[in-house]
Amino acid sequence: MTFASHIIRHSKQLRNAPGLLRQDHAGLVRWFTHSTRSVTSKGDDMLKHRQINNVFGENICACKACNGSVSGAPMFTRSYRTVNSTKVQNGLAARAEGSSVSGMVFSREISCSDVQLRRSFATNSGLPPHQELGMPSLSPTMTEGNIARWLKKEGDQVSPGEVLCEVETDKATVEMECMEEGYLAKIIHGDGAKEIKVGEVIAITVEDKEDILKFKDYKPQSSDGGSPESPPASTPAKEEAVEKAPSPPEPKAAKPSTSPTTDRVFASPLARKLAEDNSVSLSSIKGTGPDGSILKADIEEYLASGKKDLPAAPSKSDAKATVSAINYTDIPNSQIRKVTASRLLQSKQTIPHYYLTVDTCVDKLTKLRGELNALQEASGGKKISINDLVIKAAALALRKVPQCNSSWTNDYIRQFHEVHINVAVQTDNGLFVPVVRDADKKGLSAISEDVKNLAKKARENSLKPADYEGGTFTVSNLGGPFGIKQFCAIINPPQAGILAVGSAEKRVIPGSGVGEFNFASYMSVTLSCDHRVIDGAIGAEWLKAFKGYIENPETMLL
Repeated sequence: MTFASHIIRHSKQLRNAPGLLRQDHAGLVRWFTHSTRSVTSKGDDMLKHRQINNVFGENICACKACNGSVSGAPMFTRSYRTVNSTKVQNGLAARAEGSSVSGMVFSREISCSDVQLRRSFATNSGLPPHQELGMPSLSPTMTEGNIARWLKKEGDQVSPGEVLCEVETDKATVEMECMEEGYLAKIIHGDGAKEIKVGEVIAITVEDKEDILKFKDYKPQSSDGGSPESPPASTPAKEEAVEKAPSPPEPKAAKPSTSPTTDRVFASPLARKLAEDNSVSLSSIKGTGPDGSILKADIEEYLASGKKDLPAAPSKSDAKATVSAINYTDIPNSQIRKVTASRLLQSKQTIPHYYLTVDTCVDKLTKLRGELNALQEASGGKKISINDLVIKAAALALRKVPQCNSSWTNDYIRQFHEVHINVAVQTDNGLFVPVVRDADKKGLSAISEDVKNLAKKARENSLKPADYEGGTFTVSNLGGPFGIKQFCAIINPPQAGILAVGSAEKRVIPGSGVGEFNFASYMSVTLSCDHRVIDGAIGAEWLKAFKGYIENPETMLL
């Protein structure tokens, strides 16, 4: 009774609801929030909306009148359009932004910081209770994704843990699992759908199989309102401003009237000679001398401004003919290529790179690799590559010089205690950098196994976020596969360093005696450093440690 009396007391505000609907939506939400809070915050009759896990849509009332009883009715939860309140978690979108939900809203697992699930009744359209599944955020840098394929069809029953679809993120293809039992009523974005924003509805599920047909023609309501339409109203003012803008130059046109009206151009001999030497037309220069004559200073000023005569621009028809004569193919950018381009551009623009190069003798390394591979073949293991040995040496050097195993932030430099090495892998889909975790603690055989498995996943486009996130340093090798002698790599943010590995080549080196010489194989490596984190001396110290492990590989086995 107490709750009902409060509702009646606020009936005047409720009668104003139609008027508020025509106002700003965010203001409407604040109005109802204040209204509900004032009803439910007085004395011992305060009501608390609590999470329960046994019965969907039930509320536990904490007031004395109900004495903690369970109520099946919603507690003043009529929801209206809200702004900027979409939450995506565990593959479920609690959708409020861009949707006009009329009717009653039943919620569970509601906290003050997140809404994991929202079920809604839309009485105006006659739709039954349903759940909207949004595009999940499956990586820290993901803002949009693509639907690779659906593993469930419309009408299929789904259970917790079952895979609904495969989502192409900015780095890999990830499976999206179902969180609750129900039926897949409608697929909003089908196989191959591109550039779906995080939180955008991709499918609808219902609890009852009989409700599936009611969503046959369902379309999510896009965000609308007065705000997008308001800019056109202001456009006439802008157009007027644009029309009025050219008017100021008019007074300048009156000045040439003081000069002679004849076709003859008056200029001093020195000005004519200077204009002829620089291929400048005197008719395009305004003179400042007596009666508008052109002086030497006018020519020099004209040349300084860079306004030399240019050849006539080709006509539009000629330009079109030239373009049409060039054969080309437009290749759409994949999601991974877009993200790679964005992050590399960010790296070059925001990170102060500098580069250190050193040549390392790899004769002992090659000999040790041959001996280890002989043991691997005898035991049925996989062969160890030069790159595996490079990864191990880089990891040990990072443990020896931990300043290079760090990341920059505005307030501090974060130094990592674990060494996780990202390895650049080129695929048909783009560049991937899967991570070998705890590379300093793993043996060469384990590193070789990890690299081969991760490279296979990358080429199959089946890497999961755990396979490429969390690296602290990157190794990029273009020497072995492509024979590149030396190159400089771009730092992979937020890391502070990346090692570019070139190919090994035989060189002639001085021998022990006079006139003697020997042959040795040398490999060039270049360390790209973030100067905010790694000073030049620290980078040189790291390269010295790395070179020591490469030229004395037995020390890596200790």
